[in-house]
Amino acid sequence: MPHTTHRTVSTTLLAVGAFVLLLCLAFTVVQIACSDYGFFEKEFIKLKLSDSMGMTVGDISKGLRALVEYMNGKVDSIDVDVMIGGVKTPMYALEIEHVHMEEVRTVWQRFETARNMGLLLTAGTAISAAAIIFQTIIRNNIVTPCLLGMNSLYLLIHTGVVFFLGSGSEFATNPVYAFAVDIIVMGTAASFIYYSIFQKTGGNVLYVLLIGTVLTTFFSSMQNSLTRIMDPNEYDALLNSLVASFTNVNAACIIPGIVLLALLAWWLRRDLSILDVISLGREQAISLGVDYETTLRRLMVGVALCIAVATALVGPLSFLGLITANVARQMFTTYRHTYLIAGASLVGMLVLAAGQFIVEHVMVYSVPVSVFVTIGGGIYFLYLILTQK
Repeated sequence: MPHTTHRTVSTTLLAVGAFVLLLCLAFTVVQIACSDYGFFEKEFIKLKLSDSMGMTVGDISKGLRALVEYMNGKVDSIDVDVMIGGVKTPMYALEIEHVHMEEVRTVWQRFETARNMGLLLTAGTAISAAAIIFQTIIRNNIVTPCLLGMNSLYLLIHTGVVFFLGSGSEFATNPVYAFAVDIIVMGTAASFIYYSIFQKTGGNVLYVLLIGTVLTTFFSSMQNSLTRIMDPNEYDALLNSLVASFTNVNAACIIPGIVLLALLAWWLRRDLSILDVISLGREQAISLGVDYETTLRRLMVGVALCIAVATALVGPLSFLGLITANVARQMFTTYRHTYLIAGASLVGMLVLAAGQFIVEHVMVYSVPVSVFVTIGGGIYFLYLILTQK
């Protein structure tokens, strides 16, 4: 593919991604603001609405809460009774109010759907970029960042929270708390384990794969042990949070998630700029003046943290990186990692969008999009093994 085409694809992807992120952030800010009932109550008092409407501030807030919950799909009707002039009265008594709010909810939920899809694509982009970097470090195109054990650790964290604290605890029901726990535990584990491994082994990537495989098995075994002795009702409540799906998108944490990914990209900006040199191998990179071990150590920790943030946002997406990275290498026959990362990100978006389309419009039963990614990734992995020269 010509150089100009590579640049066009990269520029287009950057523009589309920036536009999608701005829309996601804008809608999320509006959604958060609408849920700040304390702010609205203060404004109701400041504007003296209780005097003009003949209602208490509590009843006005009650009506607002009903509207917000209705638009978010938590209730099926905006029917709510309040005291007006000492008489119990439906706050929204007119039929036109119900018709209008139904139209508003339709538009609101379409924006919410677009936002959730944008966040899912953002996580897919992060995983795809991490896969390209990881394969360059390992110098093997059939490895995937899920070998680092972050997906298994995510499953263990959520299983452990439900097992020890219960499915009704704040850390299980509050998405902000859950996101914080995921980031702290996975981020700490990734930074400590892989930074120390690289330091002790002198940058030997084979040890990284070995340790990652062992950790994956260890975390999976612990998670399976907990689920076997868990209360069946708690297990049913847990199942939905263990897969990446459109409904599991952690929308409440979109802003901190994007900020963390942006900070991670900024922290690795110098290391990413010399990926083309790193791909030449250890001896060539060192001869060109690259601090090879330090760069690889930072990149490995960055890959693990990137996977941790993306997984905390939407759930585990095993094999996605394997698919997107290899398809991008086949489509964009170039050594320039700027274009490879952009191409892999584009492929990741297309794969997730296609998977979600199949889930919504083809499948009769509700199946998480991660199931299609895992099945497709497994088949594609076998294809790569059989066709590799």
